[in-house]
Order: sequence, then structure tokens, then C-alpha cells
Amino acid sequence: MKRFGLLGEKLSHSYSPQIHAMLGGYEYGLYEMPREKLKEFFGGFSLDGINVTIPHKRDVMSFCDTVSDTARRTGSVNTIVNRGGRLAGHNTDYYGFLWMLKLCKADVRRAKVLVLGSGGASLTVRTVLGDLGASEIVVISRSGSDNYENLKKHEDADIIVNTTPVGMYPSTGIAPVSLGEFPRCRAVLDLIYNPARTRLLLDAEELKIPHTDGLSMLVAQAVKSAELFLDTEIPDGRIVEITNRMRSSMGNIILIGMPGCGKSTIGKITAELTNKTFVDSDEEIERSEGKPIPDIFKEHGEGYFRKAETEVLRRLGKMSGAVIATGGGCVTRQENYSLLHQNGTIIWIKRDIKLLPAQNRPLSERNGAEALYESRRELYRAFADYIVENDNDPRETAGKISEMFL
Repeated sequence: MKRFGLLGEKLSHSYSPQIHAMLGGYEYGLYEMPREKLKEFFGGFSLDGINVTIPHKRDVMSFCDTVSDTARRTGSVNTIVNRGGRLAGHNTDYYGFLWMLKLCKADVRRAKVLVLGSGGASLTVRTVLGDLGASEIVVISRSGSDNYENLKKHEDADIIVNTTPVGMYPSTGIAPVSLGEFPRCRAVLDLIYNPARTRLLLDAEELKIPHTDGLSMLVAQAVKSAELFLDTEIPDGRIVEITNRMRSSMGNIILIGMPGCGKSTIGKITAELTNKTFVDSDEEIERSEGKPIPDIFKEHGEGYFRKAETEVLRRLGKMSGAVIATGGGCVTRQENYSLLHQNGTIIWIKRDIKLLPAQNRPLSERNGAEALYESRRELYRAFADYIVENDNDPRETAGKISEMFL
């Protein structure tokens, strides 16, 4: 069996093994090492090929016997193929970014493009943009003539590409720039793929600007690498198929709805059917506060509880591959939307009001289920990507939800 892998400094969160497992019958391992160990690694190189990620994409060029034209022009190698002891360096990130542009339907010809970041990924992005005929490519870095303090002079940018790690897991919820400063912007591309929706992409979504995350680029470059590894051609349809499977596997399923609508029961069944982890946000709040929710309301009031809930959702929303059952009132704080939506699909579980229990549910007992529902109905609708009815068997409801993610 042929042996390949991924070389980098920190690889604990890499999705490459999962992607390559779908591409062919070959071994694919992870090789974590610091820069000073590279010479020793390549001195005894016995693999059939290897992918390379940060921070080694430039350094490995010196160990290659040949370097492709694309790799030379981008100044980085992310794929090395062993041909009878001679190492050939390639850059498949170039193809990956091309695919990402195609997916976003971003026509860069004669466009002014802002590239955020000046690292290795930025070099590849700039090469692609230049080859496609961008009229102006402006690199924004923390220092230099074009930086984050003088963005005003580039408010006429047509396209924005983020190649920085700003907003990446675990430091989610922040954006490198404010899209409101770029009224002409017609496409936003973020090379980050965890979370699926960075703050930058959430802002683009709100402004209805076409946008895409970096998962498609990750898969496309992996497919192109596999073609080089195996000396074969792989149809483009495989990129779409694997991207969809990865997105389904990585994404969270978020359940919202009235107290007593069945979120926890349905969530547990859905987690089993989709092979995801189940988490109940109310249980997490009780664990962090050390007391039942009715006691939290009684001792501290609803305001205190809502703040505690948001902090729990801030942590849970960063998860990948989870089913998260939320409390009935999480929709009353708008900030919770981005925390849940950043890596999840939000599903509103609707249930006949007459079937909702009120016991041990502070707000339902105090206000009555019907009044509570009327006050929250439009909030549920605004948060939800999908609506699923649960008036019958919860297992049937869970089955409907699971079908969306399998």
C-alpha cells in the first residue's frame, strides 16, 4: 500500500486524513515537527508523497529536486511526490483557490481585490488573482503602506479575500475588517474553514454579499494532490461530494423551540442517527452554575440566567460535529444567533402549544405557554434555517432531521 501524509508543525485539528480516506486506498499519516527537524526528515524520506502545511510550505522547497512552475511562482510547495527517490514539489493550493472562486462565482477580471494577510497563503492567492486578470491587488498587513489603519483609501474594493487566521477556531467571533467600510464589495472569500462561518462571513451573509469559506479549497487542493500522488484524474464531482460530506460531518445541528417541545429527546436520537455528540445547553448551564435552572431564576432572575446561557452557547457554538439542544429562550438575545450559526444549522422544533408541559419551566409557569409562544414566535422564525414539526413520534422527527445531514 502506498504511503502518504501531511507535514506541519501543529496538526491535531487537521481534516486531511478524513478527506484522503475518501479519495483512495492508501495510508495517510500526520507528521508533526518543528522547522529544525525538516532536514533530518527529508534525509530519510521513504514516503510515496506528502502534503505540507504551515509553517513549512516555503522551507520544503529546498528539499525538492524539481519544483513546478506554479510552485515557483507562488513561492511555496504544499505537495511533494516521490518519483523513484527524486522529490517533485507542487502547489495544489493554486487549484484549490481557483475552485473557491468558481464556487463563489467571483469574477476577478478588472476587479480591485483586497487580500488580507501577507503570508504563504496570500502569495498563492495573489498569483491566482494576477493570472485571472485582477486590475489591482492590494495586500493589507499589520505594517507597511497598506494596513488596517488606512483602509479608508481602499473603500472602492470589489472583492475581499481573507488569508489571515483572524476569526479561526478557537478565537472565533472576530473579523479582520468591517464590511460596512466597503460599499462596492461584491464577494467575500475566507480561507478559514473552522468555523464554517467566521464573523467576516456572517457579516457578508447579513449584508447579502456572495461569500464562501475555505472548506471547498481544502478539499479541492486535496483532490489535486491525490491526482499527483496516484498519477490519475479525479472528476470534479468528487470535490463537491467530499465537501458536502465533510460539511455534514463537521457541522453542528442546533435545535431551538419552546420549552417542552422535545428538543432534548429528539437531539439524543438525532445524535445517535448522525454519529454526532449530543449536548444540552440547559444541562451545561446547571453544571456551570451548580444548581437547577428554576433555582437560578429564583435566586438571580432572568437577566442573570440569560447572560450565563450566552456564555455557555459561546463555548458550545465552537464545537464541531455536535447536536446541541438549546433552552427555549436563547432566541431572546440576538448575539446568540451568531454563536450558534457560526458552525451550525439551526432547526426550529415546532409542537402544538396544547402539548407543551409547563412544570419546572419558570417562564411557562409564570406567563403561560401561549403568551410565551406569541412573544417568541418571530424570534424562532428569524433564527431558524429549517422548521420541523414534532406533534407525533420524536423518533420520526429525529429521522427527518437526520436525513438532512446524511
